[in-house]
Amino acid sequence: MSVRRERGISSEPEVVFNVATDPARVGWLPEPLHHRPAATAPGLFATWRDDAGGWRADLVVEDIPSGGALAVLEMSADGLDDAALTAVVEHALTELDGEVEENFTGG
Repeated sequence: MSVRRERGISSEPEVVFNVATDPARVGWLPEPLHHRPAATAPGLFATWRDDAGGWRADLVVEDIPSGGALAVLEMSADGLDDAALTAVVEHALTELDGEVEENFTGG
């Protein structure tokens, strides 16, 4: 089972993606995924997996024509029900938005 959520972020897509994939800023992801992405692909796409194979996250960052970026996060995690996983994904997107904002404020 997986959950997919989207969030608009007031920054260029490349900035959002670079912050998201920066190993020094992995705190926006759940703890089992606190490492470098397992894979990245052209088109601002990245995948994270935990070592045990129970957690997975896929992120794609798209351009919003009116300005900013759309972060689309799909995540699966063994042992979490729909409600718990939805809360984790929404929290991760909130944290990513905060990391991007912090990138600009120098925090």
